[in-house]
Amino acid sequence: MAVSSSPIVSPLLINIRTNLSSSSPELPRFSIFPKPTVRKPAFVISFCKSRDGLANEEKKLLLERYGYDANEFVSELSPKTTRRRKELQKTGKGKKVSPEDPKPPRTTHKLLQVLGGKARRKKLLSAKGMEVRPMMEVVKGAAFDILQVAGGCPASLRPGRWLDLYSGTGSVGIEALSRGCSEVHFVEMDPWVVSDVLRPNLKWTGFLDVSVIHTVRVENFLERAVQLVGKDQSFDYISVTPPYTKVDYEVLMDQISSSALVGEDTFIVVEYPLRTGMLDSCGCLVKIADRRFGRTHLAIYGPKWALKRRKSEKSLQTVAEKIQMEG
Repeated sequence: MAVSSSPIVSPLLINIRTNLSSSSPELPRFSIFPKPTVRKPAFVISFCKSRDGLANEEKKLLLERYGYDANEFVSELSPKTTRRRKELQKTGKGKKVSPEDPKPPRTTHKLLQVLGGKARRKKLLSAKGMEVRPMMEVVKGAAFDILQVAGGCPASLRPGRWLDLYSGTGSVGIEALSRGCSEVHFVEMDPWVVSDVLRPNLKWTGFLDVSVIHTVRVENFLERAVQLVGKDQSFDYISVTPPYTKVDYEVLMDQISSSALVGEDTFIVVEYPLRTGMLDSCGCLVKIADRRFGRTHLAIYGPKWALKRRKSEKSLQTVAEKIQMEG
């Protein structure tokens, strides 16, 4: 009876083949098989924290998709790390993420008033704080006195059109309407100031129908003056009361003087800070007055005939004072 040979596997994984049917004493044949190994593909999985961040559950799902044990990779911060982070935040060295404080609502108060003319002594709204800085009343009063004398009508302004640049509360333009101007164009870039300060002041004084409001930056207005006010539409008066630290006066005055808004008989009123040099002329206009009020300066440019008239007025006033003294 023949017995088929079968392999005998030893505990050492040595395959021993024997032939039991053979009578010859042969040594068993050995073959050594290496232990099978399974190599996992090498993956490098890294996480970078974005602004939104990845939740731990999403990280676990991603790791399990690639056949890894998520618990080996995703772990919560240790108490020591959490404690260290809190200590850094207390000392101010760690990054603090705090929600932005909401800005307080902007409010108004009534500190200004119209000095002369039809709306005299009417109170005007102005914004609280330093965001909108209206012309001081003493400066405004002096400016209109000089303009009225230079225009040949000391009691009121010559009728004409006024351009109020950086109008803010509208105090200067409203004063001009109250003293005899026929129309004022207000240029103010802040929508809140226009809706909550300027427009209510115009309604309160009764000048809304003779006013035009341009909610735009002054620089853009000067560039688009032809489209906004039309050709050959020079103004009789222009007031320039910008925020001191936000403009270059040399560039601004050059832009104004070269625009079609300035005519041969235009008067320009400029409020400027201390230590700011102003030229003696602005285009075809000459400086007819330059006054100082503390840290604020007031320059007025006008036609040459107004300068001659102002000089003659001064000489007449001097003669009158001498006569009074002698008498």
